[in-house]
Amino acid sequence: MKIAGRSIPIRGIAMLRSYRPEWLWGDVSAGLAIAAVALPSGIAYARLAGFPPAVGIYSCILPAVAYAFFGSSRQLIVNPDAPTCALIAATVAPLAAGDPSRYMDLSVALTFFTGIFCIAGGLAGLGVISDFLSRPILTGYLHGIAISIIVGQLGGLLGLRVQSEGVLQAIAEIARRIGETHSLTLAVAVVLIVSIFLVQRLVPRAPTALLAVILGIGAVLILGLDARGLAVVGKVPKGFPVPSIPFIRGSDVWPLALGAGGILVVSFCSMMTTSRAFAIKNHYAIDANQDLVALGISDLASAFGHGFAVSGSDSRTAVGDATGGTTQMMAIIAAIVMAVVLLFFTEPLAYLPTVALAVIIIFATAGLFDLRSLAGYYRVSKGEFFHSIAATVGVITVGALPGVLIAVALSVLRLLRLASRPEDAVLGLKEEAGKLSICSPADGGSFTLGLVIYRFGASLLFFNADFFKKRATTASQVNRGSIRWFVLDAGSMPFLDITGAHTLESLRNELHSTGITLVVANARGRFRETLRRTGLAERIGAQRTYPSVHDAVAAFSILERTSQGSTMIGA
Repeated sequence: MKIAGRSIPIRGIAMLRSYRPEWLWGDVSAGLAIAAVALPSGIAYARLAGFPPAVGIYSCILPAVAYAFFGSSRQLIVNPDAPTCALIAATVAPLAAGDPSRYMDLSVALTFFTGIFCIAGGLAGLGVISDFLSRPILTGYLHGIAISIIVGQLGGLLGLRVQSEGVLQAIAEIARRIGETHSLTLAVAVVLIVSIFLVQRLVPRAPTALLAVILGIGAVLILGLDARGLAVVGKVPKGFPVPSIPFIRGSDVWPLALGAGGILVVSFCSMMTTSRAFAIKNHYAIDANQDLVALGISDLASAFGHGFAVSGSDSRTAVGDATGGTTQMMAIIAAIVMAVVLLFFTEPLAYLPTVALAVIIIFATAGLFDLRSLAGYYRVSKGEFFHSIAATVGVITVGALPGVLIAVALSVLRLLRLASRPEDAVLGLKEEAGKLSICSPADGGSFTLGLVIYRFGASLLFFNADFFKKRATTASQVNRGSIRWFVLDAGSMPFLDITGAHTLESLRNELHSTGITLVVANARGRFRETLRRTGLAERIGAQRTYPSVHDAVAAFSILERTSQGSTMIGA
């Protein structure tokens, strides 16, 4: 398959051609187990995102099949997930202003935009964005999302329709209206929570979401709880919707594009975390760019089927892997099972209590908490721990969508801070078994009289240029008066921008004014190219530019022997 002139492998066809009969039973078992979890979860996530129950089922079927054919992971199940649903609601609700049909149109358009952005990003090689959010910041962001979602479901557990937006406002409203709690709804919630908790303890791999659905429907049918005021889902339409073009206004495009960008970052980073974990567990490699394209195709498939944006689901992926799934055939089987339910068996879903959906969402969302990792961040790096906490607080206070920007900004600031103050060192020479090596004095290196070897541990760019100049100047003052060559080891400096080149020129001039020659060693790639383009390479001189530090040291030794020889002194 070709998109924008680039060939995109359809891995699902290769999987079908090489499929082994012995894999079938495991994939069928896994597919049934995935469907048992995905169906109730899809309905619950539809509620979380603000849609009718059937839309959640639509979003479980076509996207899973699309990823099965285009994705690089053998285990990953692409379905609705909590962070993505929270971002959908945050993007669409303010634009829809309570109009259900407009809400649906906006969601389809948002899903379409997200799919296009993902495909474009994958074709452009932007799969590296999965590494952009640091693990602590992503953890903190997901913690904030989890808290927001759970608080949003508390009203459902109590039988209250909470009007306030925002975590703190919702908590305040619930506290104020606690006396209005619907006793029957709360009782059903308690029974479901206790039942799921016990089953998770006794049978960890049991499909607890399906258990909540069965218990809830059974209680309504047997005890007639709907007639006593317990809210139920209501009729779920059979079959699939007819594809249609959504109507959106010109003023909707920019907010939808911003929302799509946020969903892309969060859904893809979350998906790749799950995908990589299971790829490592099962000993194979994945392709981030291919998976970004595959996620985009999955979103387009969801938009075509009137679903909403999706991501990789850790819970459904874990279920498939734990029940013996070997290939993406399990996702296809799960989709077929869900399609059959949607076509022929939707009647019982009408009696599903909405409080059961709240319980399912809360238990699913609880899996986003990773307190063990948070404690590890505190032990290893308190700075990254506080970045994680800041991301959580950002989501809670300003919302899910602005929280994406906060998480990205924290990642950028951390990256800039690390790159602006990299490690550097003045290096020495060490001779072992007749071989000369370059190393720090701590590792036994000795300084050479008249020579300074300086290594800077990052690219030389506008935001660290002053730091480089200050550190290099300090390094050049070792044994002031006896230094003749200042050798810059550029091996750890892959990039040089215009500001960095000007700074290097300034350093060269200052060194020259004190009788010290700047020598550049080990320059390569874009660093060397920028030296050439700015004319700095010519001003430094080919006779003072060397392919390695060893070559520079050898040239200095020859120069010294021709004048007065060389003397080694201890560090």
